[in-house]
Amino acid sequence: MTLSTTGPAEIDLAGQTALVTGATSGIGRAAAVLLARRGAHVLVSGRNADRGEAVVAEIRAAGGKADFVAADLADGDSVRALARRAVELGDGHVDILINNAGVFPFGPTQAATDEDIDTVYAVNVRAPFILTGQLAPAMAARGKGSIINVLTMVAQFGVAGMALYGSSKAALTLLTKAWSAEFGPSGVRVNAVSPGPTRTEGTAVMGEQLDQLAALAPAGRPAAPDEIASAISYLAGEAASFVHGAVLDVDGGRNAA
Repeated sequence: MTLSTTGPAEIDLAGQTALVTGATSGIGRAAAVLLARRGAHVLVSGRNADRGEAVVAEIRAAGGKADFVAADLADGDSVRALARRAVELGDGHVDILINNAGVFPFGPTQAATDEDIDTVYAVNVRAPFILTGQLAPAMAARGKGSIINVLTMVAQFGVAGMALYGSSKAALTLLTKAWSAEFGPSGVRVNAVSPGPTRTEGTAVMGEQLDQLAALAPAGRPAAPDEIASAISYLAGEAASFVHGAVLDVDGGRNAA
């Protein structure tokens, strides 16, 4: 199926450029494919060129527009280079920024090394901070734009073994609201999606723990990446035009349990 056969409601992002970090697998890949189906020119970012080019090929085969941009989000200079390259590939503009990439080590607090702490906060907090600082002002100058941060349900409550990961995403939760206050008056909507346990390549190492966490929620199962991507896609488009500074929980009802 190509984009030409989709309904009008599915191509409402035509003419917009979307940068998706961590888009070579899991939630990021699903979001990239969905945004492309809606007409966006998607910039697929990640470290693995083979996987990135595979996502680009999938999007192009379906009639969409995509390019791969390699970046190491643990390195500040690489993040700034990513922002510059994204603007170039986007013909001078990036309209949608999905801060999806993240590292999520699990384990006891005392086991975390200085390198672990630095890497988690570099990728999960500093990289979105730099990208937003590089791209949001130009969105504001144009009077429109959408930034979506991908969080985690464990940024909202304590889970043993997830202090490092959860605390980094809790920082991004506050940044979502602070950036909404900063850029919202200029037409840039900043929101977040907070997934529950999701079955991806990255969470495969959790084994049965993923299912155990999911069992605590009313839905009783892990999410598929497409289910999280649907929420990201909603916040990216005009259907969410009056949504600012919100955290959309897509956790199977865990916060209601």
